[in-house]
Amino acid sequence: MRQITLTFALLLAVHVVYGQAGKLRRADNYYHTLAFALAADQYEGLLGSEVDSPQMQSKLAYSYFRTEQFEKAEKIYATVLEKSSDTEDMYRYAQVLKINGKYALSDEWMSKFAALKPEDARSQSFMAQKNYREYIEASAPRFSIENWKNNTEFTDFGAYPSLDQTRLYFLSNRSERAFIHNNWTWNNERFLELHVATMDARNEVVNQEVLPKKVNSRFHEGPVGFHPNGKWVVYTRNNMTKGSKRKDKQGIQNLKLYIADIRDGKWVNEREFTYNSKDYSVGHPGFTPDGKWMYFSSDKPGGFGGADIYKVAVKEDGTFGEPVNLGKEINTEGQEMFPWISPEGHLFFSSDGLTGLGGLDLFVWLSDNGNFTEVRNCGTVLNSSYDDFALSTLKDGKEGYFSSNRPGGKGGDDIYHFQQLTPFNLGLLVKGTTKDKNSGILAQTKVWLMNAAAQKLDSVLSDENGNFEFRLKRDMNYQLVAQKPDYFDGKASVTTIQLPAETRMIEKDLMLEKDPGFALLAIIKDAKTSQMLDSVKVEITDVRTDKQVIADQTDSKGEIFQSLASNKIGDVLNYTIKLSRPGYLTKELKYTVSLTQAGVIELHKALDLNMDKLAAGIDLATVIDIKPIYFDLGKYIIRKDAARELDKIVKVMTDYPTMVIELGSHTDCRGSIASNEKLSDNRAKASAAYIKARIQNPERIYGKGYGESKLKNGCACEGPVKSTCSETEHQENRRTEFIIQKM
Repeated sequence: MRQITLTFALLLAVHVVYGQAGKLRRADNYYHTLAFALAADQYEGLLGSEVDSPQMQSKLAYSYFRTEQFEKAEKIYATVLEKSSDTEDMYRYAQVLKINGKYALSDEWMSKFAALKPEDARSQSFMAQKNYREYIEASAPRFSIENWKNNTEFTDFGAYPSLDQTRLYFLSNRSERAFIHNNWTWNNERFLELHVATMDARNEVVNQEVLPKKVNSRFHEGPVGFHPNGKWVVYTRNNMTKGSKRKDKQGIQNLKLYIADIRDGKWVNEREFTYNSKDYSVGHPGFTPDGKWMYFSSDKPGGFGGADIYKVAVKEDGTFGEPVNLGKEINTEGQEMFPWISPEGHLFFSSDGLTGLGGLDLFVWLSDNGNFTEVRNCGTVLNSSYDDFALSTLKDGKEGYFSSNRPGGKGGDDIYHFQQLTPFNLGLLVKGTTKDKNSGILAQTKVWLMNAAAQKLDSVLSDENGNFEFRLKRDMNYQLVAQKPDYFDGKASVTTIQLPAETRMIEKDLMLEKDPGFALLAIIKDAKTSQMLDSVKVEITDVRTDKQVIADQTDSKGEIFQSLASNKIGDVLNYTIKLSRPGYLTKELKYTVSLTQAGVIELHKALDLNMDKLAAGIDLATVIDIKPIYFDLGKYIIRKDAARELDKIVKVMTDYPTMVIELGSHTDCRGSIASNEKLSDNRAKASAAYIKARIQNPERIYGKGYGESKLKNGCACEGPVKSTCSETEHQENRRTEFIIQKM
């Protein structure tokens, strides 16, 4: 009977596992075909099962993210990243945290993402604007907005005016068509249809209707663009090709652009855009005011990652040239969508790859006399921590519409009307001259423009008069670096943050110093991770003259460089070096060298300049030069040699007045357990008492004896166990530890 019961239980377990595997395959199929609402339901039921895994939970978190269940997505991503270091999970977790208003934690995860993927455009955008929130929120509101009166409790977005501005075309799932099951498995809501609202002179809706079935299909309709000649229209729709050509290899029904002629107000002679494909999406059309270019969004192969924005020439006969990707200035590994060209020629678009307030943010690529100059976040009011997208303007360019799923609306996505209160300030020029520090103009000097993260953005050669110039963006920090053979680099910082609107030019000269033949170079890293440490305060003092040679901070590469203009061959350098950085153990060293030949003295090759991070759990004895604490046999009185070592701990605790330490004393196995524990406890408390008497807030250190309970090796010898360990091995167990409990 017992055997039968076991067999039945085994068969039942196998049946459960196979059943769970089937559910996982079904969930994965939903996921890969973008049916995120159905996938989430399936994955939820598999949490904690035999088939649960970080990979499955990652898909569940992303399904929550795509169906706008952001609190659930945050919780699952946090769990996933306890076991995984997938960079896309990190990026999405950072985005979810931002949407949920947790900017500081989001920035921490973006920093981790950027460290692992420094070449990613999203990383570069973040590192160049680490104070992005301050910049965006500090700028004066440029827009006023109001919720459009025609919104419903359903999804309404993408308002596109007709050329005469008497009609407003928009997308909505408010209407339910009879006899058609038209729920979308992405979020289990109805498919989107094109609607049109008739507007009066005050932009009030006087009539609203859904477009006929010849325009609206069984699936999604999308954004619309009217050619400025008024003769034809382009609109987005799910691929309607019949049979196997409708879906790609993953079973996804991608977006396509369709073109129709406008005759007597009707859309006729429908045809496909030349560059449509069942294998990728093409959508979101927008025309330049002169009608010579059409912009669109696509995730076609050869782009930068997700959906990119392209432009294509529109020929006089209505055919198209070759699509051109707009490049890394605006496209990232994320999503760039919903392009719209304003009457002034500015390109508005939405991106979740460029640094913003969360979700999709609205950006503008400013045009100066037909030339795109800089990409700028449209700021608060238009942008929130949620998705903000699909901006369009009326003919004057001073008002228009955009869409958002921010809280406080009437439905999922809502349409908002906006008015522009102040115009965008166009870009800036920085102009300057490269000069020898002592003798004047330096012509033909290479000048680099770098961002705040020291990434090279552009370069020029100064002319015969030493003049150079660069175009800058507003609300940014820059660095200029001039380089010329036989000279040390000339550097200058430039900021365009909160400059007056009327400012169009900044003057900044660059001074270069002739290389005398000697210089100091120090490269400072984290001792554990080898990561270059910026912002390390470096103080190098000449012992003979007591004058500081260097009092500066390392740059983003962990470097500090200083010429030695007054030194010559035969001189002896005798320096004290002090390195300090918040969160790291301050380091003090001595360095002496005789100058025998010209060149750069690389201090990091002669000295250990790596810095130890101070954090809970670290034993101070492993990061500072401290010798073993010795006591007389069987005693716990602090000897003079022990006092010298304990004074080193006193200094560290004085330098870090909030540090809390447990002083643990350990013995080897020889002697009884009880006597070892008592002796070690007395020694620990005596050592702690010595330190307490010499620091502020003495409760920050306490002593605890562990006896032989935490041997570092296998040298036990209690009871019948006889140790064969050497004295060196026993010595390893006799130790004093200074474990940081709190910083």
